[in-house]
Amino acid sequence: MRYVALYILVACVIAFILQSIFPITDSLVLVSSEVLIHPWTLITHMFLHGSFEHLFYNMFALGLFGLILEKVIGSKKFIILYFVSGLIAALGSIMFYSASLGASGAIFGILGCLTVLRPRMTVYVSYIPLPMIIAAAVWIGGDLIGMVAPDRVAHAAHLFGMFFGIAVGLYYRKQLGENLFRKHFNLWENR
Repeated sequence: MRYVALYILVACVIAFILQSIFPITDSLVLVSSEVLIHPWTLITHMFLHGSFEHLFYNMFALGLFGLILEKVIGSKKFIILYFVSGLIAALGSIMFYSASLGASGAIFGILGCLTVLRPRMTVYVSYIPLPMIIAAAVWIGGDLIGMVAPDRVAHAAHLFGMFFGIAVGLYYRKQLGENLFRKHFNLWENR
């Protein structure tokens, strides 16, 4: 199976449309105090989003970074990384928030893995071009600040997803070997 990232993206868009039409959000959102009663919400919360803007930014990141990473590690490893990152992020959410929804934790897992596998890839953070490794540091810093100055963003989910993705990226980098690593990323390398 190829382009798993796009299938997940389409599923999230369909879920957003359905949650806008039907009252399904309450039964699918991750509620920390009810996770043992409704364990499916550990997965379903990843397909829900709180607003169009929330959906747009998550799907933009999934479409862009997800497809790049999927090409490198393969579809099977990608889908496992995506969902396990989302589950790990859900555990972070359960520890710090009463409820959460969104694909951000899983996407931060993708970003963490890609940071290790492609640290010099140029990305734009607030219209500023940065190497992926610096961008990741900025995102981690922003989420750490968000943990001490709480808002409506699940910063803990981002951090749990990111650090899990970094760990997986370190494993894959060793597994792929330096030659295969260079082969897959030479096209994206800044010279």
